[in-house]
Amino acid sequence: MRILGIDTSTSCGNLGLIDGDQVVAEYTIHLEETHSARLVPSIEALLKGVKLDLKEIDGLAVSLGPGSFTGLRVGLSTVKGLALAAEKPVVGVPTLDALAHNFPFTPHLICPLLDARKGEVYTALYKDEGGGSVKRLTPYQALSPSVMLEGIPHQETIFLGDGARVYGELIKERLGEMALFAPPHLMFLRGTTVAELGLQRIAEGERDDISSLVPIYVRSSDAEILWAKRKG
Repeated sequence: MRILGIDTSTSCGNLGLIDGDQVVAEYTIHLEETHSARLVPSIEALLKGVKLDLKEIDGLAVSLGPGSFTGLRVGLSTVKGLALAAEKPVVGVPTLDALAHNFPFTPHLICPLLDARKGEVYTALYKDEGGGSVKRLTPYQALSPSVMLEGIPHQETIFLGDGARVYGELIKERLGEMALFAPPHLMFLRGTTVAELGLQRIAEGERDDISSLVPIYVRSSDAEILWAKRKG
């Protein structure tokens, strides 16, 4: 079963195509150009490179966030359009869940961090529960790094994601040798991971309703906060 995974939750765009347990293609790009300008051309380039048409894909998986509000909306609207045009199933994959799946089979806690701006990170804690499955232990949250670190148990914890880069020094200062950092190739979300988690659901007959599928924002947007203030 061929599944195309798409992630636009951060400034780093990620695409991945798998066929069962085989990686067919992977595409990652980190440029100043916006997702709205590069996403569709990137998908076209990936499919052209493997000589496949969208009609030959069995389903699409898209990261739902938390992450960049604009990036999430671009990714989800693009996937919905492609799914409707090609009549393919779609499943959403929480971004932090997919990031945590970079580290199955580890005895350590896993703490993906996404830079939420405004001095906060999006995060949750995970642990391996055997068989390559990773279990989420806490809700998705938007917290200051200091508050986040107060909730980390005193045990070795793997940090990954762009938030781990931004606040790496603070994490080291607070946790010392208990802080472990992902190597560069595992620091970011991979499109193939999104595709793999999507495949698991689609293979079980699951699919999300396109009309009701929305991003996981965790916190309100600037526009929503401003609107609430104006309404008193």
